[in-house]
Amino acid sequence: MLDLYTDATPNGLKISIALEEMRLDYKVHHVFLGGDQFTPEFTALNANRKIPVLVDDGFVLTESGAILLYLAEKTGKLFPTDPKDRAKVVESLMFQMGSLGPMFGQYLVFAAAWGNEFPKVTDRYFKEVSRIMAVLNTRLEGQSFIAGDMFTIADAAVIPWIRMCLAHPATADFPLDANTNLKAWWDRMSERPAVQRGLATPAPFPVEQQFEGFVKATVGLGDLHK
Repeated sequence: MLDLYTDATPNGLKISIALEEMRLDYKVHHVFLGGDQFTPEFTALNANRKIPVLVDDGFVLTESGAILLYLAEKTGKLFPTDPKDRAKVVESLMFQMGSLGPMFGQYLVFAAAWGNEFPKVTDRYFKEVSRIMAVLNTRLEGQSFIAGDMFTIADAAVIPWIRMCLAHPATADFPLDANTNLKAWWDRMSERPAVQRGLATPAPFPVEQQFEGFVKATVGLGDLHK
């Protein structure tokens, strides 16, 4: 049995999606980011005090990209066998980890947690996320999935971030509809039963509590890092 310590954030949900697509048994430990990550028990699992954390029979692994690669290599699922095809999946995963996730996350910090107190900064991240969405749109030209012709861990990694375009009031203006390949990909992904289960695991805390945790965990704004 795998133990997943997580929350209903994009970085957490990408693991749930992969586990559901792989049809693996796992137990969810829901972490409230308003303070649970600072408990001695969680800190012993991850000194960086971030979710997700995967525990596999005593083996502890952190960082969502590393977890996805571990699960794919262990099971042989959501990962091609050809080395060049694998490299393209890793390339797309690194693009999510290094570009889409950090830029989208910073946009949410300034647009939502900080209440757009710094509009020039918010606009900088809005423009960068929009540019990254256009890159994904180009990469999806002529192919059904992020890294080629099969559903992989790269799709699992990108899905919850693109979903944020539809799931948060601060993201309504992102150009998802204008990027037709990306929009069509999202429509296909959102119809997959395993993706639907993954996006619902864990269910978010009530809206006000979820936002409270987001603000409290924001370095420079919340009180958890004082």
